[in-house]
Amino acid sequence: MPVIDLHSHTKYSDGTTSPDEVVRAYARAGVRMMAVTDHDTTDAVEEARQKAVAAGMLFVDGIEISTREHDYLHILGYKIDIKSKTLNKFLEDNRAARFARVRGIIGKLQAAGVDITEEDVFARVKTTPSRAHVADALKKKGIVSSRQEGFRKYLTEGKPGYVPSPGPSAAEVIGQIKLAGGYAFIAHPGVIKEAWDFPRWKTAGLDGLELYYPSHSFELRRELAAIAKKYGLLVSAGSDHHGEKSGRRNTPGMEVPQEVFDKLKEVLCG
Repeated sequence: MPVIDLHSHTKYSDGTTSPDEVVRAYARAGVRMMAVTDHDTTDAVEEARQKAVAAGMLFVDGIEISTREHDYLHILGYKIDIKSKTLNKFLEDNRAARFARVRGIIGKLQAAGVDITEEDVFARVKTTPSRAHVADALKKKGIVSSRQEGFRKYLTEGKPGYVPSPGPSAAEVIGQIKLAGGYAFIAHPGVIKEAWDFPRWKTAGLDGLELYYPSHSFELRRELAAIAKKYGLLVSAGSDHHGEKSGRRNTPGMEVPQEVFDKLKEVLCG
């Protein structure tokens, strides 16, 4: 079956590798169609596109935008106009809110007696700050052993450094992606099952959902496939690749049926 990956991150957000390194990893894995979907920035897209095309891969301009409705309710945007002034202003505002959130997290951690400063965190940020940068700073200082432990002990709801996401609503994000000429997909829907609201999202203009994802079971895929059919949604695939140093799943690429590949190629690469 064809191997594709429409969900990846670079150092411009919370990934740990450069755009070139991401593309080379995908080429080695036999990926035929890829997208870089950094959080609230398209800074890596131009470089990644050039490298991917040179390596013989189909490339889709992409982004991932968080919402305030759930820490992991994220919307993937594909085939967007990365030069759209409206979209870039929206992303700039989102990044400003992210900086404010991270400052709030640092303040709460300091109040809880954790030895961490803004310099520890923001020195790690290339474009878009996130809780991952806080977790990595905690790891570097020996306070935790991994990014994942940093989240578990300090950065999730109910923990000392938790600050809710200040992002836009899902409908607002979908609307901005559509205004930029793109296609809006729900990222890793299995992770946010308690927040599902496909009727509302479809009304807002949702185009698809990420059906093939590392943590999605066969049963969940079947359930999501039925939802996609019911609401006339496209389906996509992504590994959510963050690079080896992230501690997450490192293997890029997801196998998809030929008909899924062909439809995505038609819609996103035509």
